[in-house]
Amino acid sequence: MDQSMMRVSGILAAIWMSVASAVVAEDMPVVVELYTSQGCSSCPPADDYFHRQLAGRQDVIALALHVDYWDYIGWKDEFASPAYTQRQHTYARAAGHRSVYTPQMIVNGKDHVVGAHPDQVEKLISAHKAVKRNVDLDVKRDGDLIEVKAKSDIEAPMVVHVMRYRAEEKISIKRGENAGRVLTYANIVDGWEKVQSWNGAADLSLNLRVKGDQPVVVIIQRESGGPIEAAARVF
Repeated sequence: MDQSMMRVSGILAAIWMSVASAVVAEDMPVVVELYTSQGCSSCPPADDYFHRQLAGRQDVIALALHVDYWDYIGWKDEFASPAYTQRQHTYARAAGHRSVYTPQMIVNGKDHVVGAHPDQVEKLISAHKAVKRNVDLDVKRDGDLIEVKAKSDIEAPMVVHVMRYRAEEKISIKRGENAGRVLTYANIVDGWEKVQSWNGAADLSLNLRVKGDQPVVVIIQRESGGPIEAAARVF
C-alpha cells in the first residue's frame, strides 16, 4: 500500500473511531438529578443552567426533582414531592452526609455537587461518560407500552426505576424568597416508581404500561442510593 492510500486509510479509521465514540456516548447517557425548589432563593441560577445547558442534551438525562422542605417559607412548590425529598436524604445517607441542601446535582447517583457550579458539573459528566458500564439497557416504546431489556456483568442488588417528566413549565412566583419572579423549569419529574428489584444474575425482561405522552426514563440503580448502572429515555 502506498503512502497516499495509508493516509486515506488512517483518516477513515479516525472517522470510524469518532463515529463509534459518538454512538457509545449517545447509548450511555449520564443521569444528572437536580434537587431544587421554587422557594429557594439560591436555586434560580442552577435552574437556569439546567434548563439552558443540560435539559436538551442527548448525552445527558437531566431530571429535576423538586423538594418540599422549603415550602414553609411562604411559597408551596407545586412540583415538589416528599418522595423526592426522601430520595435526596437516601443519597445523603449513602454518602455519609448529615444534611441535604438546594440546589444540588447528583451525577449518575454517585457524585454530589452544588448545582450552581456548572464547571464542576461538566467535569463530572465528562468523567462519567468515560466509564465503562456494567449493565446494558435497551428500552423501546410503543404508545403506552414500555419494553425493558437488560444484561449485567455484575451480580448486585439493583432496582429498576421508571419516571416521567414535563419538558418545561414557566411559573410566576407570588410569595416567598423568589416573590415577583417568573422562572422557567425544565425536565420536571412528574411521577417516579420503583418497579422491580434485580440482582443481575439473569437477563431482565419487563413490559410496563405508562399512561400519557410525556418522555419516560428507565434507570437501573444499586439499592439504597447507590450508583446508577444504566439509564435510557424514550419519547
